[in-house]
Amino acid sequence: MKIDHWLKENTFHHGSYWDFRHMVDAKERQDLSISLCIPTLNEEKTIGKEVVIFKSELMSRYPLLDEIAVIDSGSTDNTREVASSFGADVYLASDILPEAGEKRGKGENLWKAIHQLKGDIIVYVDADIKNIHPRFAYGLVAPLIYRQEIKYVKAFYDRPLAFSTGIRPSGGGRVTEILVRPLFSLFFPELTAIIQPLSGEYAVRREVLEAIPFPIGYGVETSHLMDVYKRWGLEAFGQTDLDQRVHRNQPTRDLGKMSFGIIQTFLSRIKSLGMVPDLPDLNSTLRQFQSRDGTFEQVEYEIVEEERPPMIEIPAYQKKFGRHL
Repeated sequence: MKIDHWLKENTFHHGSYWDFRHMVDAKERQDLSISLCIPTLNEEKTIGKEVVIFKSELMSRYPLLDEIAVIDSGSTDNTREVASSFGADVYLASDILPEAGEKRGKGENLWKAIHQLKGDIIVYVDADIKNIHPRFAYGLVAPLIYRQEIKYVKAFYDRPLAFSTGIRPSGGGRVTEILVRPLFSLFFPELTAIIQPLSGEYAVRREVLEAIPFPIGYGVETSHLMDVYKRWGLEAFGQTDLDQRVHRNQPTRDLGKMSFGIIQTFLSRIKSLGMVPDLPDLNSTLRQFQSRDGTFEQVEYEIVEEERPPMIEIPAYQKKFGRHL
């Protein structure tokens, strides 16, 4: 599929999906169930508003969502209590599939949600969105309801950098533009059509989610795009313009750690896909420097992008959903 054609046919705007009643009717005719998953770790300041808005507008007023679930990594603040008090189903990631053991990372939460939630479609929404709006859910699930051939819908938006004095109307998406887009340009040119490949908001059909592996850390979104593209092609993707997203921005040092994990996942993928003949064993230590009292000292981080297998390979999942390899 040519990029220009895909951009024209598979890029949407949430404003096109204003008729909620029509959307719900189409969902019900197909007998679809839709689950919203919000992965959390210490998000007590924003999680309550997210749950209230999604529940009031997309469950009570219009029955688009069948469940709203928080999958928590072990918050030490009141995230779980706040989410539960406003009506979300709240789960500790460590309590889901306990026989598989406990790992820490956002990707782990997303993976375990596939087993815990019941939806034919799962929409993932980050918990730190300050300008939360129902469009962050309906804008992503609508293309899946109306276009059967689309399997995976990514969000894109203006991502302003938030400062104490207000909003600067540019910037954001730094790891995408500095790292992921150049890598995709070299190895997967068609994937450069996806405007924000690292966006934390996306909706996916269950049959896709259960069939792909999940890195537990920073590389999960990048690996998803590579795996879905190789198996189903660019035509399986859609993307929706959600206008603007205001959230907590990370310092550059933390983005370095994120980039290190993403590169590990990317290299592992191109090796498993047979795109490079061989790779040496990869170092898992990231070294950064900081200045203290006029001298530089090094700080080392051990970052290993572990990976969960496709959920369809897990016996407990096969039994629960009656699905098999």
